[in-house]
Amino acid sequence: MNRILKLALLCALIVQAAWAQQRQKVTIIFPTRASQTWPLYIAKEGGYYEKYGFDVDLVFGVHPTAIAAIVSDQALMSPYTLEQSMQAAFRDGSFIMLGEPYKKSSFAMMAAKNITSIAALKGKRIAVSQLADAPYNYAVGLLARAKLTPRDVQWIPVGAGAGARAAAVESGRAEATMLTAPEYYKLEGEGYKNLANIADAEDIYAPSMYLFKKSAVANNDLAERMIKAHAEATKSFYDDKKFAVDAYVKWDPSQTRADIERVWDEYSKMGAYERVPYILAPAVKYVLDHPADAQSAAAMRAYDWHKVIDNRIVDKLVKEKYFETLFGPGIKSEQDRKSKQAYR
Repeated sequence: MNRILKLALLCALIVQAAWAQQRQKVTIIFPTRASQTWPLYIAKEGGYYEKYGFDVDLVFGVHPTAIAAIVSDQALMSPYTLEQSMQAAFRDGSFIMLGEPYKKSSFAMMAAKNITSIAALKGKRIAVSQLADAPYNYAVGLLARAKLTPRDVQWIPVGAGAGARAAAVESGRAEATMLTAPEYYKLEGEGYKNLANIADAEDIYAPSMYLFKKSAVANNDLAERMIKAHAEATKSFYDDKKFAVDAYVKWDPSQTRADIERVWDEYSKMGAYERVPYILAPAVKYVLDHPADAQSAAAMRAYDWHKVIDNRIVDKLVKEKYFETLFGPGIKSEQDRKSKQAYR
């Protein structure tokens, strides 16, 4: 019996080694250490990349690192925000957006302790990583709800990371900034004001995209396998809180487990991660209606976005009943609704 078991183990190891040799080595750039990239951590730690034939190197790089890496074939893809993906694709037609895995963050406008409303930010300083980045665009959306324009405030670029933006408010360099959970929890605990959250604003779209280079995914199933790996990581997020939190804390050890458990509760409740990752037409329209760059706004509206937005892989997986098999028959109504809203 021992000999048989040893032979079986040896055969299993040989098969595993052969499969490992076949895995495709790729780099994925994640542009923020935030919940937007949580399924990537789960896919890495849960073996979903390996299941679909990838040996993935996850690398952090703030905007525009991922854009440059994808263009130069140093990275395969990035889960990029829609507005930044559209800006990049508009300027360089070599990009392609193939799915929308993330609905939006719990992203709060945090302000100095003496400021109690968005309207009170008129004339005040708002910290952003850089002009026209995601926090800037979301701040503009919240300001508009109080009938303020980008010119009604002062923008203070402070460089990469939520920590730098939070520090700008704490030091008095700025009166407000946009922060995701769990970063804004800390400022709340110190008495800073949470003025508004885009998670509560149905009219503000802030999804992320699977951004690839067209030539990297042409005539192969690479993008489809990547979408499947992330879909299964998304299922794991909803099904297994402990594992999801373990994965996040491993990739961002600066966060406390208690905070990440709170984020999981919030994001699970709001359904932040898309089970059926169609790129939605209303989200594309929102970006076009709220351009970060006024100079290129008209040209972006005139651009044929079918050149760089493609829902055919998700359509294929829907037709094959992949999502129904993965999530169960209860996903069908959500799938049908998203299909009708998809950008065509």
